Amino acid sequence: MSNLFLFPEKQNPNISGFASASPSTRHPAPIRRQKTSAADIQERPTNRGGASARALSLASSKRTDPFALVVEIALPPRPSFLPPGAELPAASGRRLVRPFATRFVAVRVFFGRIFVARGPWNRRGAMRKERRSKTKGRVSRIGSYAIASSVGDRQHPCITCTTFNILAPIYKRLNLKDPSCRESDCRAYWLGRNHRILNWLLDERSSIICLQEFWVGNEELVNMYEKRLGDAGYISFKLARTNNRGDGLLIAVRRDYFRVVKYRELLFYDCGDRVAQLLHVELVAPFPECRSNDVRQEMLIVNTHLLFPHDSSLCIVRLHQVYNILQSVESYQKENNLNSLPIILCGDWNGSKRGHVYKFLRSQGFVSSYDTAHQYTDADAQKWVSHRNHRGNICGVDFIWLLNPNSYRKLLKTSWIETVFGMFKYLLRRASPTEKGAFEFLKADNPGDYINYLGFCEALRQLKLTDPSHGLSAEETKDLWVQADIDGKGLVTFEEFQQRIWNPSWSEQKAIEKSEFEDGKGCQEQTIGFSVKNAVLFPPEVEKGRWPEDYSLSDHARLTVVLSPIKMPCSQLIP
Repeated sequence: MSNLFLFPEKQNPNISGFASASPSTRHPAPIRRQKTSAADIQERPTNRGGASARALSLASSKRTDPFALVVEIALPPRPSFLPPGAELPAASGRRLVRPFATRFVAVRVFFGRIFVARGPWNRRGAMRKERRSKTKGRVSRIGSYAIASSVGDRQHPCITCTTFNILAPIYKRLNLKDPSCRESDCRAYWLGRNHRILNWLLDERSSIICLQEFWVGNEELVNMYEKRLGDAGYISFKLARTNNRGDGLLIAVRRDYFRVVKYRELLFYDCGDRVAQLLHVELVAPFPECRSNDVRQEMLIVNTHLLFPHDSSLCIVRLHQVYNILQSVESYQKENNLNSLPIILCGDWNGSKRGHVYKFLRSQGFVSSYDTAHQYTDADAQKWVSHRNHRGNICGVDFIWLLNPNSYRKLLKTSWIETVFGMFKYLLRRASPTEKGAFEFLKADNPGDYINYLGFCEALRQLKLTDPSHGLSAEETKDLWVQADIDGKGLVTFEEFQQRIWNPSWSEQKAIEKSEFEDGKGCQEQTIGFSVKNAVLFPPEVEKGRWPEDYSLSDHARLTVVLSPIKMPCSQLIP
């Protein structure tokens, strides 16, 4: 019978080298020892060619528990070992042990078969039955972090949304010294990792799942995701990047929550071959708060993955991508005679809270769900991270943006021009940090004390904002010039330069006055909106601004938010 050793968690040793160690040298003196009976053991087959190991260490599901578990197992010898936190392969493709699903797990291997006895145990050592009431209403448990929602509460239902860049195997490097060695060349590696990703996603069972870097070029992986998601009650849509890049996007929604009204693919055809997905859904089961014939219960969901800013010239490309997404959403609403609906933007935005994309979305009324849940401000840029890039830098780039129907929004074109001028000013400061120097840079060889259109265009070109392949178009450049030339005389004076570029003070009338939302005036109908109830990043270390070295599921963290429905007036579309 298998032996179980319990000892304080702080004394838990690193077991990566246990394959050849003797029991007396690899374990401290046990504090308590328990044995399992045959009645407590469930049989589960395993792959006979599994990695060799003599011990497996599992942390208990609750951080407050002072014990960790070590279970002795015996597998056929192999020249490899089981690293810390790894999972034993099973023939069925399922995990041997589901983290945090149970408190204790006992394992016994006999003639190539693994037997699992599950706890927790009471004081007498007998296994207790798990009670559903303890997990009722819980979205997920990730380490010691629980998303305490009432998804299972019929009186106060919620929806959950998960975004996750799962790192396509064609990009995952197995050997840092050899960039050509990719995970896509080793089927066992990418298949096992993606099975684990799916296990996590299906354990969490979010209402909405948005994935980036989905390997659409591999039929086996695509079929695996579609089958497992379909069997779990999801309807999914995939979209490949243009020019056969190999990866793309996947969005999935639960059938018991949503009815798909329409699905649209957004192709940018830019230098990054980026794409986006637009999904229009209607709630299948109306929320009690909004159960009325005059309340629209629909929403728009967008999934995207923006270009990585390899250099400053690509910042305008990323801004273009977001602008195209918001234009497409606006056009879709006009085409279908839709008033404002709640909009959720998910994805890997490849930019932090300091970037121009973040400021652009904020100017359009979008809020970062994670920052809202944790009451972070726009200035709190270092509180959390979600990505370690190929340069080794860690930053927060994964967002779930929420725009409610009653949120104040500027005209889209106004926000776009303001953001481009903000980028223009940022690049000008790098070229010439003083106000006078920046004006002279724009004036170029002009003898007068003003900037003409040719000098303005030349400055944009030198700052790489009008690159022929991916910069501002001639029409967009003209729009910027019209805004900079306040008096319309065809010249920009130093005062106009200060007012529009260096120290902008925009005076456009708000498209919809905030008081109208507050008073409910001008609203034609009621719709649903959402309040952010909670948000969690996994692994939990990233919530503290640290990246765990033992995390290998992806180079991105997984973000899940809980949204609670509320009834609110909807605004008219901005003309």
